[in-house]
Amino acid sequence: MNTLKLIGRVAVTLIFVAAAVYVGRQLWGHYMDEPWTRDARLRADVVGIAPDVSGPVSEVLVKDNQIVKKGDVLFRVDRDRFTIALAQADAALQGAQAALEQARRENERQQRLGNAGSAQQKEQAQTAEEQAQAALGQATANRALAQLNLDRSEIKATVNGSVSNLTLRPGDYVTAGAAKVALIDTDSLRVEGYFEETKLPRIQIGDEVSIRLIGQAEKLTGHVESIATGIEDRERTSGSLLANITPTFSWVRLAQRVPVRIALDRVPDGTKLIAGLTATVEVQEPGQAKIASAAE
Repeated sequence: MNTLKLIGRVAVTLIFVAAAVYVGRQLWGHYMDEPWTRDARLRADVVGIAPDVSGPVSEVLVKDNQIVKKGDVLFRVDRDRFTIALAQADAALQGAQAALEQARRENERQQRLGNAGSAQQKEQAQTAEEQAQAALGQATANRALAQLNLDRSEIKATVNGSVSNLTLRPGDYVTAGAAKVALIDTDSLRVEGYFEETKLPRIQIGDEVSIRLIGQAEKLTGHVESIATGIEDRERTSGSLLANITPTFSWVRLAQRVPVRIALDRVPDGTKLIAGLTATVEVQEPGQAKIASAAE
C-alpha cells in the first residue's frame, strides 16, 4: 500500500509539473512570440485650420466637439475691409477699361491718318494702348485678389471631422497662416500598434486584426495596412560627421517597438472612437482568422 501511495504521489507530482511546464511554455509563446500588443492607440490626423487673411473674428459658427463636414463654415473674419477693397478694385478695373478704350481709339485714329501723321505719334499711340492693356490686366488681377480675400474671410472645414479644444471667440484677432481651430479628421481614424521587433516576422500586410478598446466591451476588426519602415535611433547623436553610438549592454538589450498601422474594417454601433484611446490588438494569422470566423 505504501508503495502504491508513493507511486500515486509521484505520478500526481509529475502531472502537475508537466502541466506547469506546458502552461508556462504556452504563456511564454503567447507573450513573447504571438503578434499581439497592449501598446496600441486609436489615432487620427489633426488638421490645424488657419485663416488665409488677417483681421478680427466677427463670428464663430461652431462649438467645441461639434461634428462638421468638409466645406462647412467654421468662423468668419470681419468682412468690411475686404468688401471695401473689392469695391476699390472694381472702380480701378472700370478706370483701366475706360483708359484702354481711349488709348485704342487714339491709336486707331493715328493709324487712319496714314502719311499725314508722324511716325513718332503713331509709335506713342501704339505704346499707350499696350500700356493701357497691361494696366487693365493688373487691375483685373487686383480685382480677383480682392474677391479671393473676401471669399476667404469665411474659414471652412477642409475635412470631415470634429472640432476639438475650441478657444476662439468673436473679437479675437487672427493672423493669416496661424492655426486657430483644431479639426480631428474622422476619415483618418485608425489604430497604431507598437509591436516588438521580434514579432514582426509573423505580421503581414492584409492580416486580419482583432481590436479591443480599453473600457469598451465591443470588439472591432481591422487589417494591417502598413508597417513603419524606420524608427528613431535614440542612442545616436549628430554632434559630428561621424556617428556617435552610446554603448549598450547585450544582456539588458530590449526589443525595439515598431509602429504597425491598422485600418478599421468593422466598428460596432455605439462604439466611441476617440483619438488617443488605448487598445489591445491581436493580429490573426491566416489559420487563426479562419478558426475565429467559424467560431463567430
